[in-house]
Amino acid sequence: MTGISNFINVGERTNVTGSAKFKKLIMNDDYPAALEVARQQVENGAQIIDINMDEGLLDSAAAMTTFMNLIASEPDISRVPVMIDSSKFEVIEAGLKCVQGRSIVNSISLKEGEEPFLEQARLIRRYGAAVVVMAFDENGQAETAQHKFEICKRSYDLLTEKAGFDPWDIIFDPNIFAVATGIEEHNDYANAFFDACSMIKEAMPHTHISGGLSNVSFSFRGNNAVREAMHSAFLYHAIPRGMDMGIVNAGQITVYDDIPDELREHVEDVLLNRRDDATDRLLEIADKYKGSGEASKKEDPKWREQEVEKRLEHALVHGITDYVIEDTEECRQRAEKPLDVIEGPLMDGMNVVGDLFGDGKMFLPQVVKSARVMKTAVGHLLPYMEEEKRLAGDTSAKGKVLMATVKGDVHDIGKNIVGVVLQCNNYDVVDLGVMVPTEDILAKAKEEKADIIGLSGLITPSLDRMVEVASEMKRQDFDLPLLIGGATTSKKHTALKVAPEYEHGVIHVDDASKAVGVVSRLLSAKAKPDYLAGIADEQAKMREGQIDKGPRITTTIEEARANAFDGGWDEYTPTAPQTPGLTVIDDMPVSKLRGYIDWTPFFNTWEMKGKFPAILDDPAKGETARELYDHAQAMLDKIEKEHWFTPRGVVGLWPANSEGDDIIVWDSEAREKVAWRMPQLRQQGKKSGGKPHMSLADFIAPKGKDDWVGGFAVTSGPEIHAIADRFKQDGNDYDSILVQALGDRIAEAFAEALHERVRRSLWGYAPDEQFDNEGLIHEQYGGIRPAPGYPACPDHTEKRTLFKMLEATEHTGLELTESCAMWPAAAVSGMYFAHPRSAYFGIGRLGADQVSDYAARKGMELSEMEKWLAPSLGYTPGLPEPEKKIA
Repeated sequence: MTGISNFINVGERTNVTGSAKFKKLIMNDDYPAALEVARQQVENGAQIIDINMDEGLLDSAAAMTTFMNLIASEPDISRVPVMIDSSKFEVIEAGLKCVQGRSIVNSISLKEGEEPFLEQARLIRRYGAAVVVMAFDENGQAETAQHKFEICKRSYDLLTEKAGFDPWDIIFDPNIFAVATGIEEHNDYANAFFDACSMIKEAMPHTHISGGLSNVSFSFRGNNAVREAMHSAFLYHAIPRGMDMGIVNAGQITVYDDIPDELREHVEDVLLNRRDDATDRLLEIADKYKGSGEASKKEDPKWREQEVEKRLEHALVHGITDYVIEDTEECRQRAEKPLDVIEGPLMDGMNVVGDLFGDGKMFLPQVVKSARVMKTAVGHLLPYMEEEKRLAGDTSAKGKVLMATVKGDVHDIGKNIVGVVLQCNNYDVVDLGVMVPTEDILAKAKEEKADIIGLSGLITPSLDRMVEVASEMKRQDFDLPLLIGGATTSKKHTALKVAPEYEHGVIHVDDASKAVGVVSRLLSAKAKPDYLAGIADEQAKMREGQIDKGPRITTTIEEARANAFDGGWDEYTPTAPQTPGLTVIDDMPVSKLRGYIDWTPFFNTWEMKGKFPAILDDPAKGETARELYDHAQAMLDKIEKEHWFTPRGVVGLWPANSEGDDIIVWDSEAREKVAWRMPQLRQQGKKSGGKPHMSLADFIAPKGKDDWVGGFAVTSGPEIHAIADRFKQDGNDYDSILVQALGDRIAEAFAEALHERVRRSLWGYAPDEQFDNEGLIHEQYGGIRPAPGYPACPDHTEKRTLFKMLEATEHTGLELTESCAMWPAAAVSGMYFAHPRSAYFGIGRLGADQVSDYAARKGMELSEMEKWLAPSLGYTPGLPEPEKKIA
């Protein structure tokens, strides 16, 4: 079945009609708290947030405008698309006027006829939004599968033939209605939805299907366990039929296999309308589960009494290594040759793991532990196979994937995770590690006879390296598919920049759960041609769409500078540092830093979306999350006790002033000679409501008033890579990834703890500050520490200046690669600003006028600077900038 991992969750809590809490906040004008509801939706895994302000006592259009404008200034919320939800079109249009980037309108329908439908659709398309279409016509909401389909097909024809919509911008909502209501006519509502999904996808395959999931369980409100089971079972049956997104409360979905057998049977009897008495039977057992909120399938304590093949399967699924050698040996003694054990029971068990992961029934930490069990078993068999002059997996692997982090980049946790997942699915993975030059990647691909090449990168310059690899693959007449992945990569960049350089397939893979599906299609002689053709067609449309959109810049740099942030320098007097100059930090051991760890990104590393500590009690992920957290704590105990890491850092606090958009750092408090000049970028996007065009230089006082700026660089220590490599060589990918993830968390904790020390003592502008770790994580303190390469300062080359100012290599051992990645990778660097109104922001799109000026201020060639700022360019390098227009 289609995996739940590919299902798009639309967060439902920013909706005044569906959330009493959110409604109360909006009605009381408590928009900051309402923003927290949106933020929690994103942190808990919502990939789209649904915003609805339909309340009779509310000025819905004004509320929508206010809330949408506030979201736009919150990068951690605005990074996901919004679904503007209203039954009033004037409210929808108010939202569309505020939105940044693409949005989704929820919803339009044919209930008032074709002309109003087309009028609204055309307006939505002019705003560049996708649209949700309800299965609702002049005769009312569709209840049968045939009626749902007919309305959707009629709407599709109107949208594509008369309103200019592309099929993939159309989302149908065929109406999820409540079942088990006691009314006989309602008994087949779920089946009607499932059947409609199949009919829609068959006739209109490129469209999407959504729905409000909580509706189906409305009859059991107050009984969370039954509602969770109904939601999970509904998705289990709807997703394979074509439902690919939905308005969902992730906290009300449990793992399908974790639903107790009795409850699952009764729930599916209701959903599938299998019995006339299904509703009565579910009501009879509902109270038994009321209040549990989480079903759990208990592990059978007698699993050791099963046949050895089943014992191996159980060990692989549950990541148990305790008995795997003795069970593997039992299988070996019964097999004709050792390889038969790998090709037989071990691969059978790993196929179960792969299926469970693909279906959303296992999570990444569990899969990585399964790989550890597999490697332990194979390690036991290897000596016996070597005696027979055979290597493990040589005749059984499905295909060979060569992976590498490109030259200049050192980040590889995500790549390692993808490698483990592919190995779990019986693919041969050759991992070349980090900072691999193009020529080495291609030479090794030929030597290994690889079937696919995969590239990874985290920092912006890695994007150019990937383009370089694609171009060289074309020059050398390669015909292997090329996979692109990593934090800075995207479908859009892959389509616009990488794919045009190579004609044999360039595919963007955004997470580990999708890698197996992509690789299996690429290695299937039957599926590969159509799959690559579909990818190429999608990328061509993205390139055409980019040309159609034109530039997104709406102000000149002169206009932006005239609208700079006002620091209030006549009233504000900056605080002088208590400890100016450089301070080496070598008294931050792991024991001190553990209390500063933000655990939410740790779980994100393992592709487990959710906020800590709530994720520990998540109905679906909680058990796995708690086990992972316990393992992390146990490893931290060893790291601390055995001194695995040696955290080290350096702080610099210098006299400084702003000069235009530059920060100038003086050689002494006399402020007579400039020691360093740090040019900054400024926002150029269209602003409304009196909002300024921000630059980091605005947070430093202009000449004539004494001010200061800070810088820092910290690392968890150089040992992490060697420790991770040792674990990997021992076949222990789980602990290899775990120690790297903890190294990253310790480095971030170091940055947090050091910033606190700077505020309270080294700089001392907040000596009486008192925050717990939650307050620190939510940045309730004054001052910021932006890092080069991040939204407020997207130019990675600023690290070169910062490292020289800090003498970072001498004091910490940190080094910069040619692409300005820090080595060791578990490191953080940045600047300190103390202004009380300093805040994080994103520079956004840049115009040619500013980039040219910035390159001159940096003393760099324009063409070189354009490479470093490529993702931010609002124009095509080498061509005149088109006339500016509002996006």
